[in-house]
Amino acid sequence: MNVLVLSGGLSHERDVSIRSGRRVQEALRHAGAKVTVHDVDSDLIPAVKELGDGVVWPMLHGASGEDGSLQGLLEMLDVPYVGTEARTARVAWVKPVAKAVMSRSTVSTPEYVTLPQSLFREVGAEQVMDAVVHKLGLPLAIKPARGGSALGVSIVQERAELNRALVHCFAYDATALIEKAVTGTEVAVSILGTGADAAALPPVEISANGPYDFDARYNAGRVEYFAPARLDDAQSAEVTRAALEVHRLLHLRDLSRIDIILDEEGVAQVVDINVAPGMTETSLFPQAVEADGRDLASVYSGIAQHALERHGRG
Repeated sequence: MNVLVLSGGLSHERDVSIRSGRRVQEALRHAGAKVTVHDVDSDLIPAVKELGDGVVWPMLHGASGEDGSLQGLLEMLDVPYVGTEARTARVAWVKPVAKAVMSRSTVSTPEYVTLPQSLFREVGAEQVMDAVVHKLGLPLAIKPARGGSALGVSIVQERAELNRALVHCFAYDATALIEKAVTGTEVAVSILGTGADAAALPPVEISANGPYDFDARYNAGRVEYFAPARLDDAQSAEVTRAALEVHRLLHLRDLSRIDIILDEEGVAQVVDINVAPGMTETSLFPQAVEADGRDLASVYSGIAQHALERHGRG
């Protein structure tokens, strides 16, 4: 099997993407595949056209890699690729849109408002912030409407912290998603497959020393992971149900990771959706595969093979 892994790109998550791509490359080579890693640059289209009967595995995080742009290009080039289609990746990528879709289902997600930076200038930042606190209360989670790896994310405990958190958020996106912060057990549920054939891997619990931010995610030492998560059967069933419902509701394909906080009432609150889960040495998807007693090389090879077969080339 010939696989072209795409990693790098120009987003804030470039370094993470390169590390993820390298790990996928190693696993696929261990499974016997011929693997080439390529950045997203002016040589990309010729490299894709030279792929022949191979398959592309987009391992880009952030814009262009997860917003449907790259997937749309691959669809125009008529090449098989791993992951969610362009039209559905666009929905999952924009957090407020994904939350709006979830609100029409049985999936729980924290109460929120979506506000562009321009509104704060036009109406008056202090008045808007007062209205936000009055509506949602404290604490709050401030997130860029688009993006991953917790870049631009802050948890605000006091009204005085809100202005700085919004400035930090707007450095990454012109629109802020402001959520009611939920406390509880933070878990990630990784999904393999598509539609009715999708299956959840064991939930992975995240216990962070401080916020589970970019540094905590990709530098060892600040986070303790439990794979599988320390949940009883009912709790595990609840987070698995929610993750599978989101995966199917948004028509995600091949693999995904759904981030959840199991709140104090035992309700799975979906807080993020990842159509291109990280595959670094500290990432959650590989931990879930290993917690399921499966070999990374065979799982990754199976994902790539399925994408080939779906395109009629397997």
